Amino acid sequence: MGRAKQPILAESGASGLIVSRDGRVLEEWLPQLSGSKAAQIYREMSDNDASISAAMYLLEMMVKQVDWSISASEPTESAEFAAEFVDECRQDMDNTWADFISEVMTMCIYGWAFFEVNYKYRRGSVDNRYFESKYDDGRVGWRSLAIRGQDSLDRWDLDEDGTILGMWQRPAPSYLMRYIPIEKALLFRTRTHKNNPEGRSLLRGAYKSYYYLKRIQSIEAIGVERDLAGLPIMQVPPEIMHPNASAAQKSIRTNMENMVQKIKRDAYEGVVLPSEVSLDGSATGYKLALLSSGGRRPIDVDAIIKRYESRIMMSFLSEMLLLGQDSVGSWALADAKTNILAMSIGAMLDSIVDIINRNAIPKLCA
Repeated sequence: MGRAKQPILAESGASGLIVSRDGRVLEEWLPQLSGSKAAQIYREMSDNDASISAAMYLLEMMVKQVDWSISASEPTESAEFAAEFVDECRQDMDNTWADFISEVMTMCIYGWAFFEVNYKYRRGSVDNRYFESKYDDGRVGWRSLAIRGQDSLDRWDLDEDGTILGMWQRPAPSYLMRYIPIEKALLFRTRTHKNNPEGRSLLRGAYKSYYYLKRIQSIEAIGVERDLAGLPIMQVPPEIMHPNASAAQKSIRTNMENMVQKIKRDAYEGVVLPSEVSLDGSATGYKLALLSSGGRRPIDVDAIIKRYESRIMMSFLSEMLLLGQDSVGSWALADAKTNILAMSIGAMLDSIVDIINRNAIPKLCA
């Protein structure tokens, strides 16, 4: 059986990106990290966890220290003129270049960062943002490279081959549907596997550790509060807790339970038990007491928390931030880990430069 000949320019295969018919990427196998829910969780992780926040801030500050410049692609007069023009546009935007790079680095949190490229006519000092510029030559320059928030994403516009055509969004405060074609945009991603427009968040590998760390820290805080304040116990007559208790008795039991719970100022906690019986056989009635802690728990919660924090920092190659906390570590170890982090940041900067050189500058010069 022979194979049909394909035109030399035709594509026979596809990337295999799992996407719904309405343009929503379905690559993530955890439901809580799919779609708009992922942006909410990743923002929570970066805002609420001290180690993640420190790692993200470190990455951003290291990138901000980089000196950016525009150089000619070849030693010709036209190339030198174009380089000078692009540098003028870079420093003549509504948002500064440093702010732009800072927004680009949000791709570390969300996996991607989408920017709309807005232009203006350079007509000097006029009261109109579409024409106001440091220069008055009438040429077209960048007005802004504006972030389009990851949490505003509704769906992607993809063709049958998986080529990215644009982005649909519902931005606050109007939440009206808007469309941004890829020809007018810049898309930065941490990874481009299968040409996935959403890349892969650097926080993805830390999610499991964060999930358990968050809960263990909460349990630890409640445990400390219990040990300090004690556990309130209310003893009541046995007939109040009997399955066949009257409505009035059940009401009394409910009131007692509410009272013993509200003794605690934070996590409501309390135990209602049948009252004791005295030596003559009569019930002792109502009795309120505080049950003190039984001593130190056999589980070292602090060691577990440190282990999860270490796993989180490993996912960002930022473990050197934890060196010295336990009086261990060395300068050589810190230097080696810092070099690894610097290499990864260098590779990330190269990808940022590549996107700007391939998509932003040619369109501006054209």
